[in-house]
Amino acid sequence: MPSAVNHLIQMLPSKDRKRLLAICEPIELNMSQVLFDSGATTRHVYFPIEGFVSMVTPIDGKPVLEVGMVGSEGMLGTHLVLGVSAIPMHALVQGSGSALRIAAAPFRSELARSAALQKNLLRYIHVTMLQLASMAACLRFHQISQRLARWLLMTQDRAHLDHFHVTHEFVAYMLGVRRVGVTTAAVTLQRRGLIEYRRGQLIVLDRSALEAAACSCYAADRRAYDRFLH
Repeated sequence: MPSAVNHLIQMLPSKDRKRLLAICEPIELNMSQVLFDSGATTRHVYFPIEGFVSMVTPIDGKPVLEVGMVGSEGMLGTHLVLGVSAIPMHALVQGSGSALRIAAAPFRSELARSAALQKNLLRYIHVTMLQLASMAACLRFHQISQRLARWLLMTQDRAHLDHFHVTHEFVAYMLGVRRVGVTTAAVTLQRRGLIEYRRGQLIVLDRSALEAAACSCYAADRRAYDRFLH
């Protein structure tokens, strides 16, 4: 069993945490791996440790827009907590790394047994609902450069690194905008000395300035998480 665990598991009382870890299976998440297909029946839930995953909403049967990102702060499969088996969104691994996986049936059993697990996951669902509402407003009112800065900060938070691999095509896909818009925004951030981007490798040079360049949604999301899950 990995020595590191994700935040939601770490928050549990010792007894509950040990029981949950006992039914976990350590796995590796590989870049571009599909964990969930929208509409399919849920077979497992995932608690990322080092890897992180994009939640992408489908339009006309095709995944076209990222609406959330899950790393060591959260989990995939919260719909089971609400008694829903059908997967609501597409889940695509964006950053490789380790995770803990639990089959749906034992997860439901432990959820019924552990009041602490129920409380933590319901609070996490509340936070993700706030983030989804923030995302909707962000799409409508904020500029691409602000949204790009927010997305880069979210990615860095989950990658736990100052550098990561990303292409303009992929970011455009995640943000639901044209590639040229992402290129223009990235060039602006690079000229300001906030990031460096070469051949798919992005380096965050000035974290505080990037936070200042991001839309207010990033700080609001962080405040919501800190308020309900610390």
